[in-house]
Amino acid sequence: MSDIFPKWTNQLPLKVAVGALLVGATTVAGFWYYFTPKYTRVGYQPVQPVAFSHAVHVDQLGMDCRYCHNGVEKSWYSNVPASSTCMNCHNQVLAQDPRLALVRESAASGKPIPWVQIHKTPDYVYFNHSVHINRGISCVHCHGQINQMDEVRHAQPLSMTFCLDCHRNPGPNIRPPDKVTDLNWVPGTDGVPLDYGRKAVTNWHVNASQNCSACHR
Repeated sequence: MSDIFPKWTNQLPLKVAVGALLVGATTVAGFWYYFTPKYTRVGYQPVQPVAFSHAVHVDQLGMDCRYCHNGVEKSWYSNVPASSTCMNCHNQVLAQDPRLALVRESAASGKPIPWVQIHKTPDYVYFNHSVHINRGISCVHCHGQINQMDEVRHAQPLSMTFCLDCHRNPGPNIRPPDKVTDLNWVPGTDGVPLDYGRKAVTNWHVNASQNCSACHR
């Protein structure tokens, strides 16, 4: 029998087991690191049914985010505007433009435009837009420089680490309430001191909870 099976085969099962464990651990580590929002969501930029340019509407025309997303200050979610909101302007501006055919059809029929959702959190995560907006956290911190985007893309990971980094030190991301939707605003300008956010944490009694129950309810 020793002529058929060399001595090194006695250790073969152990080597196979160790190899399997190493491959499994490497695979899990790879999934753990690379299958996070930073790698699976950042850069996501789907084609929408209607080409809506934030760069034109916000940066060029100066529209405030809250004209379209009018529930963001009082609701947990940031609503997508109804087609009737679009038609408040476009019943006269580019009224017959073929690019807006679906908007006109939606406004007439009441059938919503099938926008593709870009920013989303898992079902087990609770996020309240109004709390953040009313405490001086600008749209730009979570959504990037969306006012300069012709097509909206996923700019920030919105991972648990991303949120906790802000909750541990919210001061640098807090700005005056009237600057929240001014996505080009830079801290230290318009007479606002650079340490405004740090003082606001104390003055506004900001309690950015790091308890699990803050986001997992």
